[in-house]
Amino acid sequence: MTEGGGVTAGTGMAAETGKTAWTGMNAWAGMAAETGVTGRRAVRIGNASGFYGDRPGAFRELLQADGVDVLTGDYLSELTMLILARDKARDPSLGYARTFAAQFEECAGLAMERGVRLVVNAGGLNPAGLAGRLRELSAALGLTVRVAHVEGDDLTHRAAGLGLGEPLAASAYLGGFGIARCLRAGADVVVTGRVTDASLVVGSAAAWFGWSPGDLDAIAGAMAAGHVIECGTQATGGNYAFFRTIGDLRHPGFPVAEVAADGSSVITKPAGTGGAVTVGTVTAQLLYEVGGARYAGPDAVLRLDSVRLTPDGPDRVRISGVRGEPPPDTLKVGVTALGGYRNEVTFVLTGLDIEAKADLVRRQLSAAVPDGTTWTLARTDHPDAATTETASALLHCVARGKDPDAVGRRFSDAAVHLALGSYPGFHLTAPPGAAAPYGVFRPASVPASAVPHVAVLPDGGRAQIPHSPLAVPAAQALAPVPEPHVPDSERRGGARRVPLGRLAGARSGDKGGDANLGVWVEDDRAWPWLASFLTLEAVRALLPETAGLELDRHVLPNLRAVNVIVHGLLGEGAACNARFDPQAKALGEHLRSRLADIPESLL
Repeated sequence: MTEGGGVTAGTGMAAETGKTAWTGMNAWAGMAAETGVTGRRAVRIGNASGFYGDRPGAFRELLQADGVDVLTGDYLSELTMLILARDKARDPSLGYARTFAAQFEECAGLAMERGVRLVVNAGGLNPAGLAGRLRELSAALGLTVRVAHVEGDDLTHRAAGLGLGEPLAASAYLGGFGIARCLRAGADVVVTGRVTDASLVVGSAAAWFGWSPGDLDAIAGAMAAGHVIECGTQATGGNYAFFRTIGDLRHPGFPVAEVAADGSSVITKPAGTGGAVTVGTVTAQLLYEVGGARYAGPDAVLRLDSVRLTPDGPDRVRISGVRGEPPPDTLKVGVTALGGYRNEVTFVLTGLDIEAKADLVRRQLSAAVPDGTTWTLARTDHPDAATTETASALLHCVARGKDPDAVGRRFSDAAVHLALGSYPGFHLTAPPGAAAPYGVFRPASVPASAVPHVAVLPDGGRAQIPHSPLAVPAAQALAPVPEPHVPDSERRGGARRVPLGRLAGARSGDKGGDANLGVWVEDDRAWPWLASFLTLEAVRALLPETAGLELDRHVLPNLRAVNVIVHGLLGEGAACNARFDPQAKALGEHLRSRLADIPESLL
């Protein structure tokens, strides 16, 4: 494969099946090089990590299950980048997900024995540092492991010149062809920094099949598969709205994507593991943290409205029909900066006159709290309660500011000094502590041409990876898709006022300061009703905290889904803890708990 995913003459492996595809140090380099190879079997790609802190034994579980060709690991969230930036500021040799080093030490021998390649974004802000650490561990284990890494995404030291300010970290989201280049050079392990989550799968499949940047449908299909498995057990029943339909969720298995040469795939999991893979679990994950029908990546734009899901046997769901379009000529950049300092305290208000007690505390602390302080009263109290706990409400006070002394010592002292001179029954869940720094996240974009994409090969050679030659202006690549026609909803019979979640599932999450709220139904008959019911006005009525915010609605008929973007709900991103649910993970469940008039015929 030439740099950037072009192909050169190759030998041998067009029709290989089974583990022979992985025999020998340079097995990847001998793959058939024709674009759109159809003779090769599907590549089986498992994902063993959905976040920094996921189940540490997952790599071993998937390796022992056998049958996978590549194991990926996703470690990087917006919040994780703040953690890694602070690590690197303290020690320049750090800045990567240290948990992967421990997982590698445990499983490297088994992976080498079984010919499984490891592709992870655990490099964070220091992929070269993690690659070096893995070489040290390999030597200590007596193993010969060919380690490569991808770099160029870290723009921190160039941020000011690119108009990004002076952040703690600024990372561009790279695509999959740097990963592919490393694998084609014979890498056993590929470490990246900030690539898109789906790029781990895209790069692995591109190397396996010899795709070029022009294989847009295939790339987009791999993007869909990668997006489904990137969050690990969320694809196998974890965090699933209809979790009571999943037989055994005590220890859900991690997902596997069987990606074919045309980009279609089957999502499954190892036999005998917990959880389940269903059309519903896959739908939920496809809707997670996405926007409209055009889902952009560095290598292609995935048309989410083209995705079709069909059952393919027990714990198997087929993804097909995926269309790809040219990517934008810009790359997304995640910019993480220090927002200031933060402190908090929670007052417990018990019994009668809850609102008046809360008002008294606010007035008593008004002179001591800095600008930027937020108050939230959670009415967890019940009338005529049998216990003190169930008779109590919680008043949260979160102080933010630039002055660590004002947010720290002065704020803490003022809250504690109320102990004997405030409302009856005064107590706190815990005394406030010292001020802690908090981060803010904002998305930005830069021209793709301004970002180097470099594959550092196992032999130390450096390959420059060109950005897609098919890229089009961002406004064209990301143009909104007109809302499709939805058939009129049936109006037979009466309606019953029940929680929306009795009919609809939901999954929600964070995208910078915005929240994504994907809502779907599993019954074709219910889809026209959902599409007509869940207007932006209905969302504002069901979720009053969204009433003053800008909302976007996107309709995805193939998935029987409506996706709503709530702009600004999360303030300056998850790290700033702007609300009780700072990553909007529970927003969908809140929506499902709200009452709606649903036709009896659908219930």
